[in-house]
Amino acid sequence: MVKIVLLEPEMPANTGNIGRTCVATGSVLHLIEPLGFRINDKMLKRAGLDYWDKLDVRRYADFDDFLSKNPGAKIYMATTKSRQTYTDVSYEDGCYIMFGKESAGIPEELLLRYRDTAVRIPMLDQIRSLNLGNSVAVIVYEALRQQGFEGLNRQGQLHRYEW
Repeated sequence: MVKIVLLEPEMPANTGNIGRTCVATGSVLHLIEPLGFRINDKMLKRAGLDYWDKLDVRRYADFDDFLSKNPGAKIYMATTKSRQTYTDVSYEDGCYIMFGKESAGIPEELLLRYRDTAVRIPMLDQIRSLNLGNSVAVIVYEALRQQGFEGLNRQGQLHRYEW
């Protein structure tokens, strides 16, 4: 299992979408304040559809609060500034993958502290970044692929027909 950390997320629809991905993958969602919305925001729950009540979500006052409550956490920092890609690393079971706020990403001072575990998603130079929900999905599923999709349903089933 991987754990998703959003540092100061700003858009409720993105966080709701990421929450739904967390429920689908058995991931815990960690939210570091300040948030750009209220947890009871209807856009947040709308994006998460009827899965929000199944989500294991934890909140922290700031990054130091997160670290104090998760001592020894192995944290991968998702950023457009890293030299290594998200497929260059081996994600451990129980690791944390952190994503920054939509408008600014993770502060560079923080990235420097985690330079060995900072990862990027390759894209064309003209593109600033991917949507936050898409970035989370890309990296989370790579981490889960490396772990053999343990605990996840790998068998698709048609509703009315047989494969």
